[in-house]
Amino acid sequence: MTRTFNTRMVFRTMGALLLMEALFMAVAMGVSLWYGEADNGVFLISTIITLLAGIIGLLVGRRAESRMGEREGYVIVAMVWVVFSAFGLLPYYLSGQVSTFTDAWFESMSGFTTTGATIIPDLNGITHGLLFWRSLTQWIGGMGIIVLSIAILPIFGLNGMQLYAAEVSGLTYEKLSPRIADTAKMMWSTYLILTATEVIGLWLCGMPIFDAVCHSFSTIATGGFSTKNNSLAFYDSAAIHYMVTFFMFISGINFVILIYLVRGKARNFFHDEELRWYSVAVVLFAMLVTLGLYIARPGWSALHMERAFRDSIFTVISAMTSTGYTISDYMYWPVVAWVVIFFLMLTGACAGSTAGGIKWVRLSIILKNGVAEFKRRIHPNAIIPVKLNDKAVPQQTINNIMAFLIFYVFIIAITVVIFCACGVNFDEAIGSAVSAMGNVGISIGQFGPSGTYADFPIVAKWVMSIVMLIGRLEIFTVLLLFTRALWKK
Repeated sequence: MTRTFNTRMVFRTMGALLLMEALFMAVAMGVSLWYGEADNGVFLISTIITLLAGIIGLLVGRRAESRMGEREGYVIVAMVWVVFSAFGLLPYYLSGQVSTFTDAWFESMSGFTTTGATIIPDLNGITHGLLFWRSLTQWIGGMGIIVLSIAILPIFGLNGMQLYAAEVSGLTYEKLSPRIADTAKMMWSTYLILTATEVIGLWLCGMPIFDAVCHSFSTIATGGFSTKNNSLAFYDSAAIHYMVTFFMFISGINFVILIYLVRGKARNFFHDEELRWYSVAVVLFAMLVTLGLYIARPGWSALHMERAFRDSIFTVISAMTSTGYTISDYMYWPVVAWVVIFFLMLTGACAGSTAGGIKWVRLSIILKNGVAEFKRRIHPNAIIPVKLNDKAVPQQTINNIMAFLIFYVFIIAITVVIFCACGVNFDEAIGSAVSAMGNVGISIGQFGPSGTYADFPIVAKWVMSIVMLIGRLEIFTVLLLFTRALWKK
């Protein structure tokens, strides 16, 4: 016997979320009005349309039963990214600054999933209002639309626990407080503080306040949308580059661990094993890339070495955290550096951060399980557990990670085949597929640091948009919707 799906609850929740999106659009409209640009009317229309859709959703679901099960939770979490992107494309499309519906959809989905891949070849012709909206969509999607909403949904009489469990569908999810709404508020408070701190820091380093706000939105969200054609390479400032490098690194850390540090529980922070893996990887790969650049160009002065180190650590952290910012075109670097960057695009940073990718906690467990398996072969009767943070990892968790990796690689492989069928070169197809799945944004070839996806085939753009969503929701949230088990009692 199958329990009736609570359709009205889904409409009610989506309605409440759309009201939030309308509010954010109104903020972007305010920016457009401030700069006296012609697209403020477009933002007004987009805000009204989104607002009306939200009100309709609330009206349809006004008599909804209060229960929300796993099915409703997974459907809402998967739908909200699609719905937000659908309404979020309105400013792009109605303003005419993005010429086609497909491109507007691609840009909107890339923003909300914090991928950062763009189809806009020249940002110089884009208005302040739309540039702000691009960065704001990434900031909204960074911490997670659902994590934001569960702090607000109680206003509409809605419970966010099932949404939180469906949204944080990685290795584990953790509450910092018995009340899930309090956990969400703590995470978003930290998110706001980090954003505000970076805005001030970039402004003090000489970046104009508008650019400082937009780049801070994208940095903390590990999204990568910039207001400049050549990203942060536009600013030839070591202070700005190191400032952004620092905040990209911080944004790649599990936000729960960051909150522990803020609350004075430093032990939880410094003894976190995944954080150690992540930090050591950053240092080692930055040194490796710096060495590669030095070998390729011997005889550099100390000034050149500083620039090589800056380019290396910035690019390593940008790729690992899936931010996708660039201060140097790595396509001109030695090929071995490309391999390193490609690998880092796969790894991601820490679980519970705003970064995409596989995550170091999964990689560390798989490596430990491999070592343990060798020991089990030598000592078949011994019980050799895999431990993380001095706690044994359940076998079910290891199985889940293995399944995740298999699906991760399989989806990338299928995406590569589709891209190649659309006429994309094999190496660029692999780079774009990994970039979309890990929500990285940067790729190789013509889709590398200096390129855009403006000339990407139309079918490939739609497929890439879907893969962005799957990667953002870490596979299972989307795939579960197509399983019979979820829809049975």
